Amino acid sequence: MTPRLSVVVPFYGVGEYLGDCLESIARQSWTDFEAILVDDGSPDDSAVVAKAFCDTDPRFRLIQQDNAGPGPARDRGIQEAQGEYLAFVDGDDLVSRYGFAALVRTLDRTGSDFAGGNARRFNNSFGVRPSWLHKQPFARVRHATHVTEFPDLVLDRMLWNKVYRRSFWTEYGYTFPPIRYEDYPVALKAHLDAVTVDTITQAVYYWRERESGESITQQKFQLGNIRDRVTSAGMVIDLVEDSVPVVRRRVHAHLAQIDVLTLMSAFGTVPADQEQNLVDLSRELLDRLDEEVLAKTHRYDRIQHAALRSGDVDLLRRLAVFRNSGGLRGGARAVSRPRRSRQLDYNYPGRGESVVPDSLYRLREQDLTLATSVRAVAWVDGGLSVKGTAEIRHLATKRSSNVEIALEVGDLSYPLPVRRYETLDLHGETTLVGFEVVVNRELLAKCTGAPAHFAVQMRSGRRERKGMLGGQGPGSPGWPPGAWLDETSWIQPGPGKAGWFSLRRLTDPCRLTSVEQTADELVLRGHASFDEPSLVLSRPIVGGDEEIPLELDGRDFTARLPIQHILDAANPDDPFGQRTTRVFRMRGLEQVPRVLLWTAGDTAVSRTVNGRVVTLTRSTGGYVNLHESPIRTTATYASTSDNQLVVRGTDGRDVTFSWRRYLAESDDHLDVPCRRTGSADGWSAEVDVDALIPVTAVKQSVDPLAGLADWILFATSPDGEAHAVQCEPFLCSRLPLAITHGAHALAVRPHAGTLHVEVR
Repeated sequence: MTPRLSVVVPFYGVGEYLGDCLESIARQSWTDFEAILVDDGSPDDSAVVAKAFCDTDPRFRLIQQDNAGPGPARDRGIQEAQGEYLAFVDGDDLVSRYGFAALVRTLDRTGSDFAGGNARRFNNSFGVRPSWLHKQPFARVRHATHVTEFPDLVLDRMLWNKVYRRSFWTEYGYTFPPIRYEDYPVALKAHLDAVTVDTITQAVYYWRERESGESITQQKFQLGNIRDRVTSAGMVIDLVEDSVPVVRRRVHAHLAQIDVLTLMSAFGTVPADQEQNLVDLSRELLDRLDEEVLAKTHRYDRIQHAALRSGDVDLLRRLAVFRNSGGLRGGARAVSRPRRSRQLDYNYPGRGESVVPDSLYRLREQDLTLATSVRAVAWVDGGLSVKGTAEIRHLATKRSSNVEIALEVGDLSYPLPVRRYETLDLHGETTLVGFEVVVNRELLAKCTGAPAHFAVQMRSGRRERKGMLGGQGPGSPGWPPGAWLDETSWIQPGPGKAGWFSLRRLTDPCRLTSVEQTADELVLRGHASFDEPSLVLSRPIVGGDEEIPLELDGRDFTARLPIQHILDAANPDDPFGQRTTRVFRMRGLEQVPRVLLWTAGDTAVSRTVNGRVVTLTRSTGGYVNLHESPIRTTATYASTSDNQLVVRGTDGRDVTFSWRRYLAESDDHLDVPCRRTGSADGWSAEVDVDALIPVTAVKQSVDPLAGLADWILFATSPDGEAHAVQCEPFLCSRLPLAITHGAHALAVRPHAGTLHVEVR
């Protein structure tokens, strides 16, 4: 019987990851598929892994060929495909359990030529997080749309987050060029050729990246890769040359933002004997891009463009090193005349003959915008403390500057006392950008169910800028703790509209008040805000509700969750972490669901059974979540004293702990071992703060680990398997933990569920 879906999996040298990839395909809820595995001449044991899999699952079959590249390997797989639909998976990535089913079903309903879904980036060090490249195109469900109707689809440059109708693919005869970055020309042409396409918000694909944060398949600073990138970009430019203006401009802007930026970054590490090749390739792409589009790019980009056109490789190299080191965070003050030796010296030899116009070094008023961030949120003596930063981009923050902050509730504005302090600014310098405001209980009582925001006004010299407080960082800003204002009113901080930091007052919310464990059950007790409530357990990613029986005493309730029932129903939504997430909602007689607020203390409740763990905990917004997952070493506490950083947690068993730092563009790393102690309650990992301080800047030119540092806590089992330690949500709500050590500032923070120490 012919399968409805053909999944083509080209692979080369990914033996370490291929088994997990194929397993994620085999676990699909959509079972009517064939998987065509194309070995593109792998030099490792990838083919052995593939053969073993094919021997155990007849839906998988293997084709082998001499190495020709990922594009020709895909073409070979397509030739063998028999299904009504086509999908593509790279051999080091993962697919979500319900992704293919969601895409096929939307195509069955709409008749569109293809459908695409969201993607996630993942690795062991940083966990799972959204792919920013896919965030805009797949922010909403759109049926029967088109790139000319929704131009953000030009950002959808990958093949693997989609299902294509095979008749559509055959009609247009798509083939892949024999280069890297072969996806974009084909993906964009399909968008242009299609009558209609569908987009869904569900994450259907998990895209692996290096442990250091870069894609495994993306070696940005190798000349061969760059040559292929320029070739691919040229093909894309040809495709939109006669397209509607809005699509053409959007493509040119995207190439300027992504591909040209990659070429400019390559000057930071290009060998001297390849400089001219890189100059020629970069000019080839830059010269093809619309000048009106380039004129709207960031000022720093335009300086790099001018330096490229003048052939000033020395300036290109220094600009790239500065940018690659993070010196452009929030906008580079170095774009103006340099103030400090730490910033780039733009008065380079020969600058008078350079074609970089002086106007690009002069700041305009519109460049001097207000930049704010939220660094820490905590409850102190009944009031809410909010710490953050406020500065005017590109300007030094002087002591004579002034910051005013007010809480805006509806049309009313309430000024707050502001305490200012020195901390790191956008450029990594210690200046007077830090602030703290405390909202007392009297003012909190004025909050309503609508979000209240913080208005910020800053004056520096003759300049004044206004805006709303935003930019919640990792830690308590991302997991802000809520608290009771009185017996019925709960104050919940968190993100509001446009990313603004906000406060909401929840009046008599449905809430969980306590959790008890028995031998076989989790016993939940709580209070509903209406009569005759029912409790529903839902899976937000894939849908589906299960009603939980309640024992009622008026509006108070007791619910019993059998542990084994939860384990038996486990079908992981996340193919990397193998975790299933469920949320609780309460319904009244009108069947209007309300989420269940966590007010049951500041510790998660877990039960471990046969290598799996069921955890009742809170979400980022403070609501009750139920997770089912493999056992992972989890940190629940962090503190520092006397040059010691101490982390404590659960599920440590016989692992050893170390703080790990990855080299840029690499999976190579440096480990600093921890002193481990264990008890019946869990484990403790201690390290000297000195050991986490990078070497001095004097050695930066020769030591690749010098300068700024980002350490991740790892647990290693006796067999050598290492994994990043998870950061428990209630610990996230108490972080960051700030440490001052001499001239260095350290911060213990969560990132995508793992525990990090940032050193600046």
